[in-house]
Formats: sequence, structure tokens, C-alpha cells
Amino acid sequence: MSQSQPFGSPNEEPFPHPHPHPLAPDVATMLLMVGLAGAGKTTRAKELAAVHRALRLTPDEWMIPLFGEPLADGKRFVLEGRLISVALQALRLGTSVVLDYGLWGRDERSALRWLARSVGAACLVIYLPVDKDVQLARIAHRQATTPEQTFPMSEADVDQWLEQFEAPDAAELGGGEIPEPPAGWPGWPEWAVHHWPSLTSTAH
Repeated sequence: MSQSQPFGSPNEEPFPHPHPHPLAPDVATMLLMVGLAGAGKTTRAKELAAVHRALRLTPDEWMIPLFGEPLADGKRFVLEGRLISVALQALRLGTSVVLDYGLWGRDERSALRWLARSVGAACLVIYLPVDKDVQLARIAHRQATTPEQTFPMSEADVDQWLEQFEAPDAAELGGGEIPEPPAGWPGWPEWAVHHWPSLTSTAH
């Protein structure tokens, strides 16, 4: 499941990593923001987009204005598919992209890594772990200060999401080989189109 939430608190360190991630020169890169709600993904995504002159795509910034909430009966995956199609077009044009999705599932990340490679782009997985106490404090701060940019999240929700989350391993973080798609799928393009129904730009 994908999750990415607006984020911000005046009392926290702005980024878990003080220095921007290096990108290969002259190679468009897809940067995948990975983490749970309250991990600081959007703050970090904004910084990376500014440093690397990259297009940032954050679904909540579209879902809430368009539909009033971030899931909207399955519309999120439809929107995400369109944004991925835009991302692939940008990569083809030589513009790097930050996908601020959350990307809880390893299959999602593998599919996106494959899609980036299919258009001649690099891909970087950026994982922002977060301590539960910090996570809850950030969620509470967000709900108190910018309720129009978020939705109610309980501690039970946080616990459930942690059980669903598949943290990236060293191979993913290091840009290792992309694994095969799940059983029954001929390739990652087919899996991706099924997962993100509006995705159209899966080939050259």
C-alpha cells in the first residue's frame, strides 16, 4: 500500500540525512521516497527536488483538493498511475523526478525501479525510518496545525501500518538487481498496470 502524507513540525530536525543524495551527472533519476506516515518524506522530497531541480509528485497534494481525502474509494491508485505516467515522460525528457508515495510494498518499488530503467533513467530508493513515539508526535502536530492537509490517524492505525510495511533491504537501497515479479505475472509492466490502473507509459 502507498502512503505519503504532508509533514512538518517546527521542533524537529528537517531531514534525517544532512546532505543530499548524490545523483549521477547527466542521467535523469527517479527518487523513490519510502516510509510510513510522519517519517518526514515530503519534507525530504521537497529538499531533494530543489537541490536536483527535480519534479516532485506527492499524491496527497492532489487527492485532498480533488476528492477531499487521501484514499477516496480506490481513486488513489488511479491518480498514482497517472502521476507515474507523467514521471516517465519527464524522465524521458531528462528531468529527474521525486515520487513521494510512501511505497510500503517491495513489489511497488521493484516495479518502479524497472519502469525507470525501461526509459533509460536511474533509480534511487530513499528510506526514512521513524521511531513510533516521534511518528505519533508528528502526526498529532500535523492534525493540530494543518487539519486540512491530513486525515485522522490513531495509534492503532500506526501499529497496523507498521505490520503492512516492507522495509527496503540493502540490495534495494544499493541499487541491486530487480527481483522477478510475483508468481503469475509475466513481467513488471503487467504488474504495474494492474496495480496502477491508469498507468499508460510503460514502454518506449
